[in-house]
Amino acid sequence: MATQRDPREFTMSFGDHLDELRKRLIWAVVGPLPIFIVCLFFGGPLLEFLVVPASQQLRDAGLPARMLATSPTEPFTAYLKVATVVAIIFSAPWILYQVWLFIAPGLYGHERRFAYFLFPLSALLTATGAVFLYTVLLPVSLRFLILFGSMLVSNPTPTAPLPPEVTLGSLPILQADPVDPPPGSAWINESLNELRFAMSGPGGAAGATVRGVPLSGGGMIAQEYRIGEYINLVFTLGLVFAVAFQLPVVLLLANWLGLADRKWLAKQRRYALFIMAIISAVATPADPMSMLFLMLPLAALFELSMLLMKLVPASRVAGKGATEPPDAGDE
Repeated sequence: MATQRDPREFTMSFGDHLDELRKRLIWAVVGPLPIFIVCLFFGGPLLEFLVVPASQQLRDAGLPARMLATSPTEPFTAYLKVATVVAIIFSAPWILYQVWLFIAPGLYGHERRFAYFLFPLSALLTATGAVFLYTVLLPVSLRFLILFGSMLVSNPTPTAPLPPEVTLGSLPILQADPVDPPPGSAWINESLNELRFAMSGPGGAAGATVRGVPLSGGGMIAQEYRIGEYINLVFTLGLVFAVAFQLPVVLLLANWLGLADRKWLAKQRRYALFIMAIISAVATPADPMSMLFLMLPLAALFELSMLLMKLVPASRVAGKGATEPPDAGDE
């Protein structure tokens, strides 16, 4: 056990606290700037990465896999927003470290051990929520919404026998654009779901310029999404999942503080599931798939919380030296 020290030795004046807070705030703001600059260089690939779930589901539904921009500034705004949010995410460890440096000198040894356990757990749960959102919820929810929109109002196309004097032409269906297509040629790119044309280069330059026309599967509702609205949806859901996946941290902390007993929580499981259903319905888009795919992880995280309360009680985390005073030298 560390040598007992008088906590009064580490008492800081109000002015000292303000100076320390100012210092940590400056470092928390300045530190992420290099990461933000790097993210600006990769803003395009990052934006493309976020759009992949929507593009894939639109393509699978036979719809144009493109995003719309209804104002000249919308693509640039979406680009900056993606770079900023990604920079904040990657800077989160540095920002939390500055917060820790501010509060750590005022904590007892056992209180720091609680933080050492909760911070990594929170980071792991946040990353798990982000992966689950991108790989599971977004594809499933978007597929449901896109198919629902396609079937909501049908627009059947009339058919008639082909006149005897008419012969239908045909276009090759390819999975990728051909290499150096001659000007005037046309084909269907099945992977892009587009009718593609090879046109003469600008000003008669050598080579051909390829242009495309998106193909639609029909229907009276044209599903073409704005890039800005889609990015806002992804980031909103990301925030929802990041907060919702902190359930084990909240329940475990409540248990350590004596506010929630494991046996009592087990008896309230049905009410907890009802509350989770309400939260899932309010916090997600108005479709049953999003609600279901948030409620199921919440139910699993509730059970994980019960398990952690049993395996990691407060006494085990606190260990020895629970009354050890703060040590200013740990900074």
